[in-house]
Amino acid sequence: MTVPLDPEALTTSIESTLAAAVDGGAVPGVVAGVTTAEHTVAAGAAGVRSTADAAPMTVDTVVALFSATKTITTTAVLRLVDRGDLDLDAPARDHLPALGDIGVVDGFDDDGTPQVRPARSVITTRHLLTHTAGFGYDFYDRTYRRLADDGRLKDVVTATRASLDAPLLFDPGTRWEYGISTDWAGLLVEAVTGRRLDSAIADLVLDPIGMSDTRFGVGDDLRARRATIHHRTSDGGLRPNARFEHPAEPEAFMGGHGMYSTVGDYLTLLRMWLRDGRSDHGEQILRPETVAAAASDQLGSLSVHPLPGLNPKVSNDVDLLPDVEKTWGLGFLVNTEPTPTGRAAGSISWAGLANLYFWIDRASGIAGFWATQVLPFADPSALRHFTDFESAVYRTLAR
Repeated sequence: MTVPLDPEALTTSIESTLAAAVDGGAVPGVVAGVTTAEHTVAAGAAGVRSTADAAPMTVDTVVALFSATKTITTTAVLRLVDRGDLDLDAPARDHLPALGDIGVVDGFDDDGTPQVRPARSVITTRHLLTHTAGFGYDFYDRTYRRLADDGRLKDVVTATRASLDAPLLFDPGTRWEYGISTDWAGLLVEAVTGRRLDSAIADLVLDPIGMSDTRFGVGDDLRARRATIHHRTSDGGLRPNARFEHPAEPEAFMGGHGMYSTVGDYLTLLRMWLRDGRSDHGEQILRPETVAAAASDQLGSLSVHPLPGLNPKVSNDVDLLPDVEKTWGLGFLVNTEPTPTGRAAGSISWAGLANLYFWIDRASGIAGFWATQVLPFADPSALRHFTDFESAVYRTLAR
């Protein structure tokens, strides 16, 4: 699809919205861009990479993706499905036996020990990609929060295998709950390919798509361009926070949150999804039917729900696209009706913990990515400015 976007008008509009986000104190720095199925139309940056120095935010700034990593891992999983190496609906334990040994927490003893019963259904790869496997996050689910507070559940930020050793919250396939399922999907990729996740993802996704600035670790070449993660203070200010930096050499590669990238690289990934699975170089990364399935309702009678922020240092309450009907596909939130910003029904989207947001509007032929490095997630100021950015894109499209 050829999209009638005016690059000059769009660039001016983007730069204006980004400058407003910085000037208003919402973020220390921000970088964003828009792509059609053919190429990146416009990109811009404003502010600084860190409040500790004056290094400017630039379009090639490296950011921690956090949960925007999930799109990359999802792409790797779906490539394996397309190759016939994985069956979405077969028991995932066939490749990763550990997934067959996880029980469902069913209350607590008086001393706080969780009562765990056998699961009544088996986890499939589809469950992992749709967040219906039974896993959660301790900053959104009260059972996991209790386990974490009691020292029975490690923080996923540690990037350790032990941080994934959590019981299920419900029987697989019976509910939707956002959580560590994609980290387990990353372990599944390792089991199927016989390779570490960093190597497998490079072979399955990064190299064929051409994402040269995307990886799990930050070497010297990327470190000089990396933005610092900041935390919103009680008085509304921003301060650097090193606690949430990904480990330089993680024990486990976290397919749900562990990668770094740039806006330019990530737009290359989004463009592949816009182009029905075909890369800039013409390689068919995913079958068109697979892309269509990923962008369709996979929950049936189940539904997504707002996420309560149980750790205010990590996340606020989350209700992305409020008052818009939505569901979950294979790895993405799917809005089933148009959004107030102009996003068409059937678009897919998601986000990253440090207030990174992206969308893929296949009907309109455009995708966008807005990235900053500010915690907690769903920061009202950051969300408002991301919405302004997206709205500006669609206003330009409508001219």
